[in-house]
Amino acid sequence: MSTAHLYEGYRPGIPSPHPTVSYELYPPRATSRASSVWTGIDRLIDSAPDFVSVTFGAGGSSADSRDRSIQVLMEVLDKRRGLPAVAHLTCLGSSRGEMSMIIRLLLRAGIRDFLALRGDPPAGGVQRQNDVPTMQRAVELVRLIREIEAEELGGKGKEDRVSIAVAAYPASTGKARANDIAALLEKERAGADYAISQVFYDPREYDSMVRELALAGGRIPIIPGILPLNDLKRLRALERLAGVPVPQRLVDIHANPDAESRVRESLRATVELVAGVLEAGAPGIHLYTFNRPRPVLDVLAYLRGGGYLTRSGTQGGTPRHPLPPDVDVDLVGLALHRLTPGL
Repeated sequence: MSTAHLYEGYRPGIPSPHPTVSYELYPPRATSRASSVWTGIDRLIDSAPDFVSVTFGAGGSSADSRDRSIQVLMEVLDKRRGLPAVAHLTCLGSSRGEMSMIIRLLLRAGIRDFLALRGDPPAGGVQRQNDVPTMQRAVELVRLIREIEAEELGGKGKEDRVSIAVAAYPASTGKARANDIAALLEKERAGADYAISQVFYDPREYDSMVRELALAGGRIPIIPGILPLNDLKRLRALERLAGVPVPQRLVDIHANPDAESRVRESLRATVELVAGVLEAGAPGIHLYTFNRPRPVLDVLAYLRGGGYLTRSGTQGGTPRHPLPPDVDVDLVGLALHRLTPGL
């Protein structure tokens, strides 16, 4: 069953009673660190997410990075039966034939979920070989996946339907926001099932994008991409990569010389961000893990303990999942106070 079924019945702006939790995973980048990376991936998967996605990484993709990504995807399918694994695909600079081959390979290996991205230019810029045209836009990739799905799986049942996720950019404004909404509409018409957002820091940005998309006639869910806000170096790196400035309030949190206060306040900021998007009707959250389980699992402990997220629902706001002994009950109280009971 593809990930698209998780969001059946989605209505823009209406909070979900059972929001999904999913993770973005990275393949090991170096053989010397593979063991520790796999340990982190295993811990994350053991926490029972609704699905995981596996990235090719930023700054363009190579055959080697694709091979390592495919290895992670195959490990998930082999060892975690029933856990959907979403394959990231980036198309910028690749020919239609090259992408067709990769899509067919993944379909024949059992992958039924894709995140279709434009991607970043390869190092040195986009190169053309033998005057073969290269793909330029994510919507081209969405159309290609649907074409190949029909060829490869046309006679199979509903359980083999492919799901396609695409990117959304809540931090955009002005003309860039209008272009992003138009692109989402085009990708939805081409066959996209849902979107996963890039990093943002204000839930109002997510809420406004959902509303604008709905007003323009869009119906696909946007799953907010959430980065645990505990690492300022990582936030700065994403600022350089994605162009989303780190808010001064987060800079101030990380300027505190007291390590315990930094951990507490960055966790509070993450919880408040998740609270805001869930109140705005987000049907789930997609956590950018960087294969580091501790920050992610700490965030989930607070969210589940406070009633934000459950595996089986809550009654009257009473958590069904016991809190770890070191969880700050005041922060959990923030969750219970702010959120609608049962969400």
